[in-house]
Amino acid sequence: ENADFARSCEEAGLIFIGPKPEIIQQMGNKVEARKKMEQAGLPLVPGFSRPLIDSAEAAAVAEKIGYPVMLKAAAGGGGIGMQAVANEDELTKAFEGNQKRAQLFFGNGDMFIEKLIEKPRHIEIQVLADSFGNAVYLWERECSVQRRHQK
Repeated sequence: ENADFARSCEEAGLIFIGPKPEIIQQMGNKVEARKKMEQAGLPLVPGFSRPLIDSAEAAAVAEKIGYPVMLKAAAGGGGIGMQAVANEDELTKAFEGNQKRAQLFFGNGDMFIEKLIEKPRHIEIQVLADSFGNAVYLWERECSVQRRHQK
């Protein structure tokens, strides 16, 4: 999920197995990914599709969609910058710390909120395809038990 790495592979004449760098770039920011999914008419977890200005705006959004919510770093990965919060006090305390952590780890402190899905299941469908139209299904993978609410 690193557009710079994928681009470096292409520039070095290596075949990168994964999406094109431009696609990785577009989908790496979770706020932008939400916007694209909204535009495509896909069903989404209730949330907010732009970066939050501050903890007060986060609290207003959380009140609208209902607690508990998941506070998330827009540029996050590996579960870093995510925190489940059950009420406004927790959200206010969590917002600034997670924003700083996101800035430190990802160079981007943008935060957004989604309704917390309690006891979710994370199932991945593994498919490998080449540029010639060949594809192979590599089975599904149960990834529900991961650290820090990773997806």
